Amino acid sequence: MAAPALSEELVEQWADRKWRLNNLYWIENKYGDVVLFKPNEVQNQLLDELHYLNLILKARQMGFSTLILVLGLDCCVFNDHFSAGLIADTLDNAKNLLDRIKFSYEKLPEQIRAVVPMTKCNETEIEFGNGSDIEVGVSLRSTTKQFLHISEYGKICAKDPKRAKEVKSGALNTLAPRQLGFIESTAEGQDGDFYDKSEAAKAILDAGNEPTDLEYKFHFFAWWQDSTYRTSDPVKIPADVRTYFAELEAEHGIVLDNEQKWWYAAKVAEQGEDMWKEYPSTPEEAFKAAKDGAYFAKQMRALRQLKRIGSFAPDPRTPVNTFWDLGVRDSTIIWLHQQIAGRHRFVGFYESNGEGIAHYIDWLNKWSVMNGCVFGTHYGPHDVDHKKQGENAESIKDIAARLGFRFEVVERSLNKNQSIQRVRTVLPECEFDEEACSAGIKHMENYSKEWDDGKGCWRDKPRKDGHDHTADAFMTFADGYEPPRDDMAAPMIPEYGTIA
Repeated sequence: MAAPALSEELVEQWADRKWRLNNLYWIENKYGDVVLFKPNEVQNQLLDELHYLNLILKARQMGFSTLILVLGLDCCVFNDHFSAGLIADTLDNAKNLLDRIKFSYEKLPEQIRAVVPMTKCNETEIEFGNGSDIEVGVSLRSTTKQFLHISEYGKICAKDPKRAKEVKSGALNTLAPRQLGFIESTAEGQDGDFYDKSEAAKAILDAGNEPTDLEYKFHFFAWWQDSTYRTSDPVKIPADVRTYFAELEAEHGIVLDNEQKWWYAAKVAEQGEDMWKEYPSTPEEAFKAAKDGAYFAKQMRALRQLKRIGSFAPDPRTPVNTFWDLGVRDSTIIWLHQQIAGRHRFVGFYESNGEGIAHYIDWLNKWSVMNGCVFGTHYGPHDVDHKKQGENAESIKDIAARLGFRFEVVERSLNKNQSIQRVRTVLPECEFDEEACSAGIKHMENYSKEWDDGKGCWRDKPRKDGHDHTADAFMTFADGYEPPRDDMAAPMIPEYGTIA
């Protein structure tokens, strides 16, 4: 049977991508209704600001995955020999992306499907009669792509760093130069390739520069940019949320109307600690949110909300204690701590590797001179007392003692989970100088469980990824430190309150 004749009017319309994206594609919306796809305000903004490589940090349910899927299908149908690749955080989610594309294709006008038929369709691939194809998976290392979409890359980086590395070295290298690439995700902590790429792209934007062909353009879409995130039903706004709105206006110039404020207050009551991650107001807020699977996420987030991560300079009148995790081939970590008014103040952090004990003692001595402080007790982990092989068979504790530096040994806990729980218990009593401890804070926020990809859940076992050394040094504090008796009765600082 011959293909249906096409009018000049249809040919002219179908040649216009903007017209096609507003008139050809049917989708299931977030309410489960089958509707004609029309880009909303934020989706049109992305289309207007497209670059070759696009990094999208966004709030949930704003429809960017749908837009990118429709755009990928459009490119395949209206271009011959066009290859698109789609990557998701799980294989089931990747298959779902392909199902959504198939749904939209099957509702295209008959004339289009007759000219560009679907010649192959399985769970991971669709091929068309014009030589174009769409492939999905959790990573891709196949033929060159002209279109690549990586969905929820933040989750991939957080759950499975090895697979994130495979995506980075494999899938991203399948994209041909000056073709369309999209990385879109909600944030998952300040760690991994999605965070690194976001910071690099944001730095280009903040400097007022245009990204090159090989650089990502940063797109951020906050919850308040979505016109559906509002309610006409008045909601009582708690005092802390009112303060938050005032800070958004004063610090970022973000002015919200009542309907937006009511919606946000209602959503906070529902989402709780996940609000920063799922519905961020600023890029910085998105990455300060608690990361899934992180052991101390809730406690560190609470400290940020209570302003206990901020400016906390060392007090020269108070001795400084140190807490260590020792490494030779991997990192040695030192936390610097003071007990002040019933709180644990962390005023310094140091990390290095491949150095002998004399290097760390020298760094501490220089730090004490620069800050006008004296040291109290130095707490080392159990292996500080292990004898090294050799003629003299000295331990690190012995060597340090010869240098006038004495360690108090903290015995290793037989149960790692008990040490982790002790850290969780003591963190609400802590405060961190953000500038001096920035690297340590980042490690603490990203100390995570291992992800079991087969079972699709977190293992009850820490991941060995470099963050664990800092957490182990903090466990030296939680397991071994006892406050001086005369300080134990000191009053708590009243304006901070307590953490539930």
